[in-house]
Amino acid sequence: MTFLRLITHLVLFAYGSECAAQTISEIRKYQVTEAKQAIAVDEKFFYVINNSTISKYEKTDGKLITSWDGTKEGIKHLNSGVVIKGKMYCANSNYPEIPMASSVEIFDVNTMQHAGTHSFGIAQHGSLTWIDQKDGFWWIGFAHYAGKEASEGRDVRWTSLVKYDPEWRELESWVFPKNLTELFTPKSNSGGSWGNGGILYCTGHDRAELYALKLPKSGYTLEHIGTLPAPIEGQGIAIDHSAKGKVLLYGINRATNMVTVSEIK
Repeated sequence: MTFLRLITHLVLFAYGSECAAQTISEIRKYQVTEAKQAIAVDEKFFYVINNSTISKYEKTDGKLITSWDGTKEGIKHLNSGVVIKGKMYCANSNYPEIPMASSVEIFDVNTMQHAGTHSFGIAQHGSLTWIDQKDGFWWIGFAHYAGKEASEGRDVRWTSLVKYDPEWRELESWVFPKNLTELFTPKSNSGGSWGNGGILYCTGHDRAELYALKLPKSGYTLEHIGTLPAPIEGQGIAIDHSAKGKVLLYGINRATNMVTVSEIK
């Protein structure tokens, strides 16, 4: 079986019955040379994010529209992005430098020009890898790493999800379950995007897997409700919320320089 028509059942824990019927199926892919880091998406376009560059492509035929290069502006490690009301919000970090520092870089997707920034400076939670918005709040993934990339004696277990209000004031935070931090090691949580029904889909750095999580009813650990084998290699992902009635996942496969589109049912 190839990934072209990948259909596989969600592997569940006994308590994950709310996802028992979910499957994932690849429905389209695009050959994109710079597909190495992450993807963002809106109604008509997808955006390939690769450290210092962002490239805008048409969904219909994969045609390149334009690119932005932040090398001269000192942008070295854009991790991922999300498009909200004509603006793209990108997770930016100084990875693999220590101490970890992070910011959110903002772009106008119509002009593909840099439009703003919010700096976390030396972020107490780690290295910012992904950002999304849900229910009017910001949800941000902060990574920690193992080995030489570990910060101040911390390791992957310190990786967390942090919730902010619209003015970037911290409200709550959660840690990832042990089984996922072990899968992330020696890297970390690289991507995240909210789907339907309060399900948060996350990725690691390399594995061809998508992890479904929910906020816990109590406590501080995210609830891992299942794992989807997927035609990606970790990294930044995006749920296409313009696809009404469907849950479409955009991701990348670095080995083949592919942008993949899959439907989660």
